[in-house]
Amino acid sequence: MARERWACADGRPRRHRLHRQFCAVSAGPTLLTFGCRLNAYESAAMASLARDHHGAIIVNTCAVTTEAEQQARKAIRRAHRETPGAPIIVTGCAAQIDPAGWAALPGVMRVVGNAEKLRPETWAPGAGPSPVADIMTVRETAAHLVTDFPGRARAFLQVQQGCDHSCTFCVIPYGRGPSRSVPIGVIAEHLRALVTEGFSEVVLTGVDITSYGPDLPGRPSLGQMVRRLLALVPGLPRLRLSSLDPAAIDEDLWRLIGDEPRLMPHLHLSLQHGADLILKRMKRRHSRDDAMAVIARARALRPGMVFGADLIAGFPTETDAHHAETLAMVEEAQISFLHVFPFSARPGTPAAKMPQLPVPLRRERAARLRAAGLLASQRLYAARLGREESVLMERGNLGHTEQFCPVRVSGATIPPGALARLRITGAGPDGLLAEAA
Repeated sequence: MARERWACADGRPRRHRLHRQFCAVSAGPTLLTFGCRLNAYESAAMASLARDHHGAIIVNTCAVTTEAEQQARKAIRRAHRETPGAPIIVTGCAAQIDPAGWAALPGVMRVVGNAEKLRPETWAPGAGPSPVADIMTVRETAAHLVTDFPGRARAFLQVQQGCDHSCTFCVIPYGRGPSRSVPIGVIAEHLRALVTEGFSEVVLTGVDITSYGPDLPGRPSLGQMVRRLLALVPGLPRLRLSSLDPAAIDEDLWRLIGDEPRLMPHLHLSLQHGADLILKRMKRRHSRDDAMAVIARARALRPGMVFGADLIAGFPTETDAHHAETLAMVEEAQISFLHVFPFSARPGTPAAKMPQLPVPLRRERAARLRAAGLLASQRLYAARLGREESVLMERGNLGHTEQFCPVRVSGATIPPGALARLRITGAGPDGLLAEAA
C-alpha cells in the first residue's frame, strides 16, 4: 500500500497550482510528483505499472513555471544525495520538452516521455532507456485504469490529453502534444470500477477537457460525454470537473449545470486575466465580458454555484490599470478559490519575447491577487454558517462540501470516503467548522 504526503494538508495548493506529492511504495518505486491533477493521476498509474522497479525513484515533472522545474531539479539532487545508489527515472512535461537536460542530472538513469509513461512495456522488467518520442506526432491516448489513490477520498479519471491551442505564455502543448480524447465507453468502464472500489466522488481531468470529443466518432462534446457517464453509472454520487475553458462550454454541459445534482456546484475556470488587452496578448479565446457572462449564466442556472480560477500576475506589458481590472473581476464575480501564478517566461513561447516586468513586481501583484481571493473565500465561508452540508470526508476529520469548501469536523469521527451530513458551526480563514447534523 502506498503512502502519500501532500504539501497542503487538505490537498489544495497554497501559493500556486503546484502540487508536490511524495508517494513511498513499500514494494515498488518511490514517486515524486509535481504539477496538475493529471500528473497526480498518471503517477498513480505509474505506481501500478512500475511496481517491479524496486528502489527506483520516479520523478514526474511539470513545466508550467520555472519554479516547478526548479523544485523538481532540487528534489532529484536531494534524492541522489540521500540515496546515491537508487536509479532515478524522470518523466513529465519538463522532461518531455528537454530530455537531454534532465538526463544530465546526477543519478538520472533514464528519461521517459509523456507518450510512453503510461505504456506497460515501458515498465516491463528489463526495459531500458529509449528515445523520447516527438509528442506532437502522437495521436493515441493511453487510458490506464487507476483505482488506487492512496490517502485520497476522491479519485481522478483522465478523459482527455493534450491541447490544440496556442496561448502565448504556455509551453504545455510542447509537453503534452495535440488534444486526444478517451472514448466514452472506456471512461464509463473506468468510472464503474472506481465506484466499485468505493469512491463517492470522481474528478474528470485532462489538459483541456472542454476540447473533448472532436477526434472521436460522432464528435461528442464534453457535455454529451458527462451526460452519458451519469446515465451509465447511476451509482456515482458526485462528479466534479477540473479546469474549464470559458470559451468552450457546450450547450449540453450548460443543461447539466442547471439540471444534474450529481454534477457538483463548483466550476474552476481557466480565466488567466481580467483585462481584455492582456487576454488578447495572451491569445486567449475569451474576453472579460465573456468570462463574466459565463459566471452569471452558471449562477442563474445553479444558485449557489462557486467558482475558482487560474490567474497570471505580471504578464508582459501588464500595467497597474490592467492588474486593477483583474482584482476588480475577482471582487465583482466573487471568485472564491484562486490559483495564482506570477508570470514565468517559458523559453520558446511568444510571451518570453515580450517586454518583461520585474520579477518583484510580478510577485507583489500575485500576492495582491491571493489576498483578494482569500477575502472572497472568507465571504463564502461566512455565508455557509448555520447550513447543513453534504461533506466528503478525507483524512484527519477534514473534508470538502459540494462547493469544495474545506471543512473540519469536531465532536465526531467519520471515516475517510464517507459522505456525511454536517451542520456548519464556524468559519475561519482556511475553511469551515462543522458538527454532525
